[in-house]
Amino acid sequence: MSSRRSRTANTLAVAGVVFGDIGTSPLYALQACFSGVASPSREMVLGVLSLVLWSLVIIVNLKYVMLVMRADNKGEGGMLALMVLALQRLPLISRATSVATLLGIVGAAMFYGDSVITPAISVMSAVEGLEELRPWLSHLVVPLSAAIIIALFVAQRRGTEMVGKAFGPVMVIWFSVLALLGLVGVVGDPSVLYALNPVLGLRFLLGHGFHGFLILGAVVLAVTGAEALYADMGHFGRRAVSRVWTYLVLPSLVLNYLGQGALLLDHPEAAKNPFYGLVPSVLVVPMVLLSSAATVIASQAVISGAYSITQQAIQLGLLPRLRVEHTSSRQIGQIYVPFVNWVLLALVLMCVLGFRSSASLATAYGIAVMMTMTIDTILMWPICRHLWLWPVTACISCLLPLLLLELSFLTSNLQKLAEGGWLPVVVGGFLILLMTTWRRGRELLSEVVALRGSDRTEFVAQIAHQAPHRAEGSAVFLTRSPKFVPLALINNLRTNGVLHECVLIVTVATARMPYVDEEERVRLEDLGGGIYGVYAAYGYMEQPDVPRLLAECARRGVPVDLDQVSYFLSRETVVPKGEHGLSYWRTMLFAFLARNGQPVIEFFGLPGERVVELGGLVEL
Repeated sequence: MSSRRSRTANTLAVAGVVFGDIGTSPLYALQACFSGVASPSREMVLGVLSLVLWSLVIIVNLKYVMLVMRADNKGEGGMLALMVLALQRLPLISRATSVATLLGIVGAAMFYGDSVITPAISVMSAVEGLEELRPWLSHLVVPLSAAIIIALFVAQRRGTEMVGKAFGPVMVIWFSVLALLGLVGVVGDPSVLYALNPVLGLRFLLGHGFHGFLILGAVVLAVTGAEALYADMGHFGRRAVSRVWTYLVLPSLVLNYLGQGALLLDHPEAAKNPFYGLVPSVLVVPMVLLSSAATVIASQAVISGAYSITQQAIQLGLLPRLRVEHTSSRQIGQIYVPFVNWVLLALVLMCVLGFRSSASLATAYGIAVMMTMTIDTILMWPICRHLWLWPVTACISCLLPLLLLELSFLTSNLQKLAEGGWLPVVVGGFLILLMTTWRRGRELLSEVVALRGSDRTEFVAQIAHQAPHRAEGSAVFLTRSPKFVPLALINNLRTNGVLHECVLIVTVATARMPYVDEEERVRLEDLGGGIYGVYAAYGYMEQPDVPRLLAECARRGVPVDLDQVSYFLSRETVVPKGEHGLSYWRTMLFAFLARNGQPVIEFFGLPGERVVELGGLVEL
């Protein structure tokens, strides 16, 4: 019984967190498709509707649910998880590895761009239903939308699990209402079922030339949120996400789009807002309230996905350290990142105040989404070919049609750049700059610091030859490279002339997997003279815990005195010179990021009263 309750609760949470974005697309997708068309013809309605329905089937159902979500990295999904999985099948140093890494960075950055647009357009499209009831209420759309968005982001600190439990039942009601409204519309004009024929969509595209091609830029609005299915998979598991999509979300969406199409066949003038055209006038106010709740939930999918990608990027060395809070004792993937939360809130509010309507925001939507989806398809090649061992012909026949379809959507959306599409591109571009600068800066810093250090083997031999005075207790020195002695150890020995009885040179590395088994986490090496090399691997979804790591070393026989441990950290202050491969201004940016990241003490869980920091200047 408890297992059934747990499964039901998880299903509700999936509906509340994962499918809000794509589930609220009926509010504005067809409206955007017919924007500027006062009275669409029957051929146009059926053709566009066919494109919408088959885009759902091909991109969401066939690509994400049946293909991409199988490419999980120990249960984790998302752009960076896909990148890491692809990298596992590529040589460590090769052009293909560099390309895969850059694609992962671009895709993750564009997901952030999507995370800015989705909450704004979703909430505003729902609140605009007030205009259908009383046009004079239009001046309330912006302030009400802003208030709802602020409440949503403030609630994030309670965690994905709590938000999902609150939102899940609402989304089940929402999808049920979508299906019911659509069913009523289909019964009114069953001829709309002709739109299930994909030939009508192809015929519309071929028969309307450039105009038909441009409509693809609006059709893509029906599949926005598909990438969130994969990004949020780690929160709830692939099976739960697939089950809710197949049995609840997809049937409800198809019925509602068909219902809106049936309405347009009989009343073409309803193209201004076909969704609310399905709603009886006496139910408009309740529907606005339900839509507002659903669109708040729609924003949750990309927000939680942004948290997951941020944590992965930090552990993979693509972003500086940020505080990550775990909000569930049962689901390790459920997290909250305060800095990301408040930055997203500020950017979303700027969108609401700047664009002031969902129609205007629709012009900014689509580019970032399709770039992310296209990169997903490209990164699936090494997985299909080298991980799943598909024949080349099978890879081409599966991935090439998807790639061509998504490139068509992307190309069609490029015409929106001047009208607002620049916004997610600018946000994504800034994130690309941050990630590439931080990654390259860390590489250069490690190289410069390594040159200043001593070879570990030579250092141990020197200690054996000229034994310094040994102090009681244990000392832990953190280092980026296991081959070299950290500067903190050299400076401490040079300044104080003493060495602790037990010295641990600890290297913490990020593995190409979300989680590392405890028995495989630590590798020990007795270097002699009471000096030990400790190499610890953590997954990119894990938070390093050095004190717990020392307890494991003690359990394995290292004579570390856990009650008398001192932690020595090297604190490098970067002095920009622009002489090591980064331009001066990018070195300045790296130095700024290094100064303002989460302190090492907090990131590694070190007790502050036992930490000694030894600083030094490093010119880059």
